[in-house]
Amino acid sequence: MKAGSKFLNAVSAVALSAGIVATGSGVVTLASVTDAQAAVVKRIDVRGASRIGADAVRSNITIEPGKNFSPADVDESVRQLYSTGYFSDVRIGVSGSSLVVTVSENQIVNQVVFNGNHKIKDDKLAGVVQTRPQGAFNDATIQADIDAIKQAYAAIGRSDVTVTTQTAAVGEGRVNLAFVINEGERTKISAINFVGNQAYSNGRLAAVINTKRSNFLSFLTRKDVYSDEKLRADEEALRQFYFNHGYPDFRVVSSDATLNPETNEYQLTFTVEEGARYTFGDVNVESTVDGISGEELKGLVESRTGDTYKAKDVQKTMEAISKRVANAGYPFARVTPRGNRNFSNNTIAVDYLVDQGERAYVERIEIRGNTRTRDYVIRREFDMSEGDAFNQEMITRAKRRLDALGYFSSVSISTAPGSAADRVVVIVDVQDQPTGSFGIGAGYATGNKGGFILEASVEEKNFLGRGQYIRVAAGGGADNARNYSVSFTEPYFLGYRLAAGFDIYRNTTSGEDYYDYSETGFTLRVTAPITEDLATTFRYNYRRYEYEGRGDYTVGDNLSAPYRALVNGSPWASSSVSQTLTYNTLDDATLPHEGIFATITHEFAGLGGDSEFYKISGRARVFYTVSDEADIIASLAVGGGYVVPTNDTLNVFDQFMIGGKQIRGFKSTGIGPRMANGDPLGGTTYFNASAEASFPMPGIPQDIGLRGAVFADAGTLFGNKVDPLGGAVNGTDSTLRASVGASIIWASPFGPLRFDYAVPVAKEDFDEEQRFRFGIANQF
Repeated sequence: MKAGSKFLNAVSAVALSAGIVATGSGVVTLASVTDAQAAVVKRIDVRGASRIGADAVRSNITIEPGKNFSPADVDESVRQLYSTGYFSDVRIGVSGSSLVVTVSENQIVNQVVFNGNHKIKDDKLAGVVQTRPQGAFNDATIQADIDAIKQAYAAIGRSDVTVTTQTAAVGEGRVNLAFVINEGERTKISAINFVGNQAYSNGRLAAVINTKRSNFLSFLTRKDVYSDEKLRADEEALRQFYFNHGYPDFRVVSSDATLNPETNEYQLTFTVEEGARYTFGDVNVESTVDGISGEELKGLVESRTGDTYKAKDVQKTMEAISKRVANAGYPFARVTPRGNRNFSNNTIAVDYLVDQGERAYVERIEIRGNTRTRDYVIRREFDMSEGDAFNQEMITRAKRRLDALGYFSSVSISTAPGSAADRVVVIVDVQDQPTGSFGIGAGYATGNKGGFILEASVEEKNFLGRGQYIRVAAGGGADNARNYSVSFTEPYFLGYRLAAGFDIYRNTTSGEDYYDYSETGFTLRVTAPITEDLATTFRYNYRRYEYEGRGDYTVGDNLSAPYRALVNGSPWASSSVSQTLTYNTLDDATLPHEGIFATITHEFAGLGGDSEFYKISGRARVFYTVSDEADIIASLAVGGGYVVPTNDTLNVFDQFMIGGKQIRGFKSTGIGPRMANGDPLGGTTYFNASAEASFPMPGIPQDIGLRGAVFADAGTLFGNKVDPLGGAVNGTDSTLRASVGASIIWASPFGPLRFDYAVPVAKEDFDEEQRFRFGIANQF
């Protein structure tokens, strides 16, 4: 309030005006000066508070009858009455022994409505504005509401929205308030330019940042929506890309967004300085922590001499050393990397200095920006909580985990001083992004029973903002196939870092013209981390198999003897437990450029049911970037499995069935042992390998997410422990099958889609082909 400062300048500390007038406009009238006893009044008269009531006014001033008051009390009383939002004018004066408070009431809002809005619903806008029914009609609040509505529209790419207000009096000082919205057209991004880049092309850098140029699918992806926060996140993405590709001196000189008001389009320009490319020189560890030598910590170093400089290798080393020292009883240990550059050969020698550090504790963890994700979902990714020892490496690890969740378009963690010298406030700023997706998968089978196979799925990775995963899928097609499945995962079961969940499914199909087949089952599972890269999963699996004959299935050789036995003995059941080890060092879950993804699974069946076996299977895939500039990624995958009965024989459904998922160009059960009439038996042993190179599609901007690939697959499935019941079995030997082909891979708004065309170059006459298939990309 201006009135207070002017009042203090006009009145001495020992005298008070007998006729004080303090108003919201800052005008103070000094009628006469008397002694300090005039600063006491016997009563407070309130005028003009017809709706609010005199008692409400008296409760919002600091002056009380019979007590001394000062000019500061008058000023504070005026300020406090204005802060309620109920008054447009406030005047305080003294008349005799009375303090007179005269107010002019704001109108009361009877109803708040929104007109002209289509892209954002009423309930969403109601949560954005502060003006509420039965609240005060306040010009400052309404202007803030207009700005908030504009920000909400800017977040969905409509920066040219206009917002005005209309009011209608309804009597007794009440008004209806309408926000009139002209949503305008979507604000697009016409171009993204890079200036100063030499090592990488504009297309390569455009694929690194999250913001994309507008295209025909932008209304689904929303990646062409501009905001200052996204621009800052894109700057950080560029920095991390260069820092992890040998450019420690890289910096973003500037990033500009220019809006063309005529076309309502932004043009983004990033000006960068790359600097020189470095490799790691000598790497050493020095420790001043009692009982811990640098030599014993050297085995934790990720940054190897001669390797391309990568900031993430330095960070992983710091985290590993910090964790080891903390486990040894030094929770405040600090790891400081010191780089020594050699400009003549562009190497950086790194010395990791380890000391006990200063004692500091986490006062609180403050989370901001999460409009959908619950606070606890973010907090649980920290290995520390309020009151714990502060450790910078734990902060970095938490950021990496939050980034990996895929819930946020940007994650920033900073610190601020706490209430004491040894207290630290951890501030987490996040920006939620869409986590749901709709997927479509399909394939085409050749042969006399060929046809399309379709599948649709809905997936949500952050269900209700709780971090839970849910997926529902359904499909059908050739061979009267019908597939249904539901999956659910709670990533922190009972508050522990245990991912517990279940899978329920039902698959039905027609084997030939003489029987129908269905499989119904469920899996209960729990996954526990062992290290940052290694996890183990335990499962209980139950499957029910039904074989139902159609027509005269016993005639001739139309149905082989093993399948006739399955029909006659249906239904069948399998009850098993399994354990899987998963090793994952991939740098990105969507488009890996380097790293390894490997699994090995043991399964034991015999806990009731009709199956008794021990089965082991595994798969590993390694990714390597052949060319950073051209963004060419190579991968090599190998897999294998073996099953052995714990009695004498296996059922058909116990043996391995492989085909198009492992060796493209074949049906899902297209290779391996089968009866003379073509019924697949599966096999006891399989091996497969695949080599692939993917690259951006020539002539197509990389930020569209369209890539091409060439591949070669090979494998075999052999061995048989199913009793053929006197029938002839083909393909029990280990004859190799192979195929070559090409793919189109698209990071679409519906999820990663893949189109494969493969030609078998080594096969048996009884194998079943499926040259074309498309569906959800099988990343690993």
